[in-house]
Amino acid sequence: MATRIVLLRGVMPTGRNKVPMAPLREALEQAGLRNVRTLIQSGNVIADTRLGQARLETLVHDVIAEEFGGDIAVLARPAGYFRQALQRNPFRREDPGRTYLTLLSSAPDRGLLDAFLAPGHAPDRIEFIGDQAWLLVASRFGDSKLNNNLIERRLKLTATTRIHNTIARLVEMAG
Repeated sequence: MATRIVLLRGVMPTGRNKVPMAPLREALEQAGLRNVRTLIQSGNVIADTRLGQARLETLVHDVIAEEFGGDIAVLARPAGYFRQALQRNPFRREDPGRTYLTLLSSAPDRGLLDAFLAPGHAPDRIEFIGDQAWLLVASRFGDSKLNNNLIERRLKLTATTRIHNTIARLVEMAG
């Protein structure tokens, strides 16, 4: 079995995309995942499974749809993937409270990426590594134009963003 970190796109503690973590853990265990853990109420799951990435993402999506009624995008990667991501973070010497990882469903199309990067995004900074975008925001993420919706719309990919500290905690929890 491999330990996987699963990020849910757009989950909120309240409202339309509410997915309570305790019942989600139970539902995922019932669906066959093992040692299911969650971090905070915004859709961060760690689980042990023999499933590959695509099958795991489909399973989690379907469990959420069936149990909670949501159509939530799911992105899963091995725990080691996130360990390496933290090591390759181009902004690792910066304040982790202003550093974010956006996980993309796949590496972006080169033409779309070039068009996205062309105008620049000052005062914020963004660097892409494969299917990851690392963001360094000048002040607060909520004030940045480099938000998840913009990245998805311009790159035509599903994406979900987490602050550096959340990724580091998930890696720690995954062991």
